[in-house]
Amino acid sequence: MVKLEKLKKILLLAFLFLFTNTHFAQQSQLSSQAEISVLTVGPGSSLNDAFGHSAFRIKDVNKDIDVVYGYGEYDFDAPNFYLKFAQGKLNYLINKTEFNRFYQIYKYYDRGIKEQLLNLSQSEKQKLYDYLIDNYKPENRRYLYEFFFDNCATKIKDVTNVTLNNTITFNKPRGFKDSTFRTLIQNNLNRNSWGSLGIDLALGSVIDRQATPEQHMFLPENIYRFFEHATIESYNKPLVKSNRVLYVKKDIPQTSNFLLSPLFILSIISLLIIYTTCKDYTKSKRSKWLDVILFILTGLIGILILLLWFATDHTGTHQNYNLLWAFALNVLFAHQLLKTKASRWFIKYLKFLIILLSLLTLHWIIGVQVFAIGLTPLLIALFIRYIFLIKYYGKL
Repeated sequence: MVKLEKLKKILLLAFLFLFTNTHFAQQSQLSSQAEISVLTVGPGSSLNDAFGHSAFRIKDVNKDIDVVYGYGEYDFDAPNFYLKFAQGKLNYLINKTEFNRFYQIYKYYDRGIKEQLLNLSQSEKQKLYDYLIDNYKPENRRYLYEFFFDNCATKIKDVTNVTLNNTITFNKPRGFKDSTFRTLIQNNLNRNSWGSLGIDLALGSVIDRQATPEQHMFLPENIYRFFEHATIESYNKPLVKSNRVLYVKKDIPQTSNFLLSPLFILSIISLLIIYTTCKDYTKSKRSKWLDVILFILTGLIGILILLLWFATDHTGTHQNYNLLWAFALNVLFAHQLLKTKASRWFIKYLKFLIILLSLLTLHWIIGVQVFAIGLTPLLIALFIRYIFLIKYYGKL
């Protein structure tokens, strides 16, 4: 009797398993009316969303399906979230949401939404949908994010390419201009903003190389432009069947306060440095507090740049020549400025800092690395202060 009961349970479990799998397979099978499109969301007001967003929309009226799959969601449950984020080791997620909710969220934040209907066969639609379903499984959702080569936009390109067996030809859109990665980033920002300054400080010369046409697609807007002109080789047909605008951003003028901009604030700080230097020169004295502050701040910024370069997996932070003005060793030598008389080696060190600033200018002129425009007055002030220190110590 006991064996009979066990057999019944086993058969029941087997039936439930078979029923569930069959039901799921039916639910995930798209009808002939299904449509798959790419959604392009315009930029938002903060630095975090200044570059827009891309996602897939799966719509099947017959199956009551209208969902959006997008890549690049933060995994806040990841252990040591902030440390991994800083190190470039944080896994991001693919997310899934109902289209109506997706639409209402971006409408609320007044971000434009454009849709491109993909020109796919029934089998290709099913293949893409199956890929997303599999990718959304808990064991597959996480992936190592990379801003330039594995973000929310490049994933759209890569998944579409996988669906079409890498038979997509991405033609250059109208008005295409060759650009560096830094130019492509800064075209989406106000150059005289703290976000722009932070990016130019943190990212190295590796992003000053020219991006290939396909590499332009790390930006959602360029996904839209390149998809619009792409063709499928195997069928000799356009990748996009049609497009439409789902939501138009309201034309609200953007206000910016120049008095709070980095160029203005750093200019004021630089003028104070130059004014203090001129005052010290006329009175043949030295404001030790100013020199110590400058050495500590430039040294700490230099240490941060070194950490971003060597202690993280961020590829864009490599070969950062901001180290030519934010020299990390300044922190170690700041105590020398408390002394009344400087050692000969320290005077040579000051001359070395001037050489580094000259090298920075050369790097900027020949295009090795583009530096933040807001730094210009500060760099001039540092150059003047270092010249003064050499002359001051030379008289002692």
